[in-house]
Amino acid sequence: MEIPIQEIPAAPSAPAVRKPEWLKAKVPGGENYARLRSLIDERRLHTVCEEARCPNMGECWNSGTATFMILGDTCTRSCGFCNVKTGRMHTVDEDEPRRVAEAVALMDLRHAVITSVNRDELYDGGAHIFANTLREIHARMPQCTVEVLIPDFLGSEEALNIVLDAQPAVLNHNIETVPRLYRTVRPQAHYHRSLEVLERAKSKGFTTKTGIMLGLGEETDEVIEVMGDLRAAGCDIFTIGQYLQPTKEHLPVHRFAHPDEFRMLKQRGMELGFRHVESGPLVRSSYHAADQV
Repeated sequence: MEIPIQEIPAAPSAPAVRKPEWLKAKVPGGENYARLRSLIDERRLHTVCEEARCPNMGECWNSGTATFMILGDTCTRSCGFCNVKTGRMHTVDEDEPRRVAEAVALMDLRHAVITSVNRDELYDGGAHIFANTLREIHARMPQCTVEVLIPDFLGSEEALNIVLDAQPAVLNHNIETVPRLYRTVRPQAHYHRSLEVLERAKSKGFTTKTGIMLGLGEETDEVIEVMGDLRAAGCDIFTIGQYLQPTKEHLPVHRFAHPDEFRMLKQRGMELGFRHVESGPLVRSSYHAADQV
């Protein structure tokens, strides 16, 4: 089935918002950072740290951790917040799972995070590559827990089951924003479809996780409503971070949420029954992932 590729929605005009002091991150560098950079390059791998311009890349890489991005560096979707390029890959690297597992072993990780671009043109959305990566890591590093941050696979329960059958420690799928903003922020996604992914995984006994960004135009009460929806779906772990505009072509930042708001939302999330809430301006989906498990 031919899946049309849509352009990134035009960013609505908004007054420039000055970045506050609490959003400063460390510049990437250090011995471990250089070693990991070399290891990833040699194995022709991708990380979401680089592709999404994660503000924590310096901290995480220098501590010897990274989130691997499989299935290439080109996404069939065009989310208005995301810096990953849009297009069609046409090929699948079936040897990639082995190389990722090799890198995980060389890094001696206790917890690995595996994510991907959307590959809507594939019959299973790339689910079998997720599963093969899980199996390769389990075979080489049985003591290493693995978290997968998956796309929605266009709602395919069969594709989701392919991943779950490989036994991830955590099934992560990001909700990203509030329902009202989906048409602009995630034009090819559906809020209730994403909820269903999490609900299906939870119904099979898996630990589930999701995350949201602040600063895209949402209201605080909308965020709290989303938290309630997630708890109703049984979600265990919730991350909340600040949206940062990667380029001028992407959606603008409507506001920079104050650290006090992040603390309030963390408290509200714990009251709602999340097992863990990671909330702060620089928090991203895989930030402190090992500690959450």
